[in-house]
Amino acid sequence: MDEKSPSRKGPDFCSLRYGLALIMHFSNFTMITQRVSLSIAIIAMVNSTQRASPSNASFEDPLADTLSNPSKPIKELNTRGMAWTGQFTIWAKWAPPLERSKLTSIAGSGDQWQDLSQEFSVSLSFSTPTPCCIMPEGAAFGSFFILCVGGLISQALGWPFIFYIFGSIGCVCCLLWFTVIYDDPSHHPCISAREKEYIVSSLAHQSSSPRRSVPIKAMVRCLPLWAIFTGFFSHFWLCTIIITYLPTYISTVLHVNIRDSGVLSSLPFIAASSCTILGGQLADFLLSRSLLRLITVRKLFSSLGLLLPSLCAVALPFVASSYVTTIILLILIPGTSNLCDSGFIINTLDVAPRYASFLMGISRGFGLIAGIVSSTATGFLISQDSETGWRNVFFLSAAVNMLGLVFYLTFGQAEIQDWAKERTLTRL
Repeated sequence: MDEKSPSRKGPDFCSLRYGLALIMHFSNFTMITQRVSLSIAIIAMVNSTQRASPSNASFEDPLADTLSNPSKPIKELNTRGMAWTGQFTIWAKWAPPLERSKLTSIAGSGDQWQDLSQEFSVSLSFSTPTPCCIMPEGAAFGSFFILCVGGLISQALGWPFIFYIFGSIGCVCCLLWFTVIYDDPSHHPCISAREKEYIVSSLAHQSSSPRRSVPIKAMVRCLPLWAIFTGFFSHFWLCTIIITYLPTYISTVLHVNIRDSGVLSSLPFIAASSCTILGGQLADFLLSRSLLRLITVRKLFSSLGLLLPSLCAVALPFVASSYVTTIILLILIPGTSNLCDSGFIINTLDVAPRYASFLMGISRGFGLIAGIVSSTATGFLISQDSETGWRNVFFLSAAVNMLGLVFYLTFGQAEIQDWAKERTLTRL
């Protein structure tokens, strides 16, 4: 009887659900390498074109137009957001409540920083006179890897092989998705009976029902959802500033050419990826041992992810004379910021699991708005006065983070909302 007990936990790291998390991690890694490889290949194409025919304006003009208008590649690359939000639909059916933080953090560790880094690295690469754009391109392991091997591939085999190699890896990921990943554990042919029973029983209160229209009006009136959206807005405000203006800050304030320390410049984003995984493990440990309630865990990690990077950002202008201290703070900002992954970032799986993918897309929309506003405000402030401008930028970021944190702590919840609960029709 004990073997069939619904409360009996299924296998962990040898289980199918952790295999799915690794496949998603590999897929996210592949997607970011494909995105960063575009920037590397463009530079190689420009250099080879200039050497071959420096006077061939008819070929260079379209290429120059692409480089001078970074919105074009950004629009092409933004489609990756659909892949990231779509993963939450899978975890709504595959992730037991006590393992959601671990599984989602393994699958998409450092994903927000990766998304933002490549989008803004394109504009940085071709709009700033100082070529110090390697920091935003060094986000997490995928970006770090392609930066290490992309140039070698281009020199040894030619820039087209960058696309051949990583495009082929992408095809392998597609095959894995089509053959291994299923909508829910009940229909997977390879899952063990023990693991299937564990997942299904843990998600029994979220049993599937016929699809119905999205309750937009109820969502608009839901304060816990607005708390999540506000958290995303605050989180991406500071993330965007760090990613977009970090090379400029290091170059103008520390007077260091970031190209001479490429590995060092990628440490903040490697720290972000590591903290995402460690934070997920710690969050689920606290839940599995019943040390804290779910809402307490969500608010705790949200507080750490918004408060700690704010303190580091505020301290930056006061330690600008110390290169080592500044680098440490720059590493801590994205690292501690990604603790939010175990907070409000996956909170949609708690309050509305059946609409998680839809709500995640809206949340990232708020993050995009924050990125646009914060980048514009930062550019304006530092253009007025460099020294006081940076101080105002970091104080403003801290204020935005604190407002977002207070709002989330006040209205954030972890219970499934009434409009998101499954409806079972009964007939008399």
